[in-house]
Amino acid sequence: MANLTLNGFLLLGFSSKPELELFYASVFLVLYVLALLGNSLIITSISMDSSLHSPMYFFLKHLSFLDLCYISVTVPRFLYNSFLHDGLVSVGACMLQCFAFILCAVAELAMLTLMSYDRYVAICKPLHYDVIMNLRTCVQGVVAVWVSGVISGIMQTASTFSLRFCGPPIIHHFFCDVPQLVKLSCSKDSLGEAGVTIFLCLLAFLCFLFIVWSYVNIFGSVLRMPSEEGRAKAFSTCLPHLVVVLLFIFTTSFEYLKSHSDSPTGSDVLLTIMYTVVPPTFNPVIYSLRNKHIKAALRKVFLTKKF
Repeated sequence: MANLTLNGFLLLGFSSKPELELFYASVFLVLYVLALLGNSLIITSISMDSSLHSPMYFFLKHLSFLDLCYISVTVPRFLYNSFLHDGLVSVGACMLQCFAFILCAVAELAMLTLMSYDRYVAICKPLHYDVIMNLRTCVQGVVAVWVSGVISGIMQTASTFSLRFCGPPIIHHFFCDVPQLVKLSCSKDSLGEAGVTIFLCLLAFLCFLFIVWSYVNIFGSVLRMPSEEGRAKAFSTCLPHLVVVLLFIFTTSFEYLKSHSDSPTGSDVLLTIMYTVVPPTFNPVIYSLRNKHIKAALRKVFLTKKF
């Protein structure tokens, strides 16, 4: 059977009802604007304040930039499709979106893993922190994050679009998501793609184990702290990070492993928002805007501009 993706795909979004689709698009638009503002503020404040030029804030700045890329891969196209009622997407655009989404998702997980290691060294080995987390280590870590994302994106995109598609090129989602694309393929042709997906899931699981190991050691060290104020400060810093990591990993894993219906339910919409929009939107609040040093840097930026 001829490959039916030659003329492109049709993205159906969340609902066949225009008014409901516009409601979803409005929610995504609000979250997207919040993500742009929050992450841009973090990048600006850390870049302009020399007192924040440390490994932790170096990683926070790159996480914010990554979050901007991550949410911009899917949401703007969804807004365009919803407000203009045009869900057609070319094969090339779908491939690019698929590649960019996998790249950013894998890089996001790798960056969260790197940040957990930074917190582990800072709390469990404070006397060796400056030696271990030097500039070279930080730069190499960020480069490794992006390289892992690029390689994963190439592998997943190449394996997915090497499939022979047998069904109508209709995607019951708001972007070119791999599980939805696999549904359109002939089952006998999907072994290679399944192998790549399993490999990436295994890497994600290893990252998860490393993060858990880091936080087990972190919480062990925190509980041994003599100061109650020090324990409270450490928990307030680390617990939100752990919550975001677990939320991102479990929602993404569940989305890729569960069976997908042709008609998305309310839980499908909520799950999609949880792993595509929530992390980039709330990471600035959880990681940075609660931080008194970031707040002080933001005040400096705005006061400088004002005067």
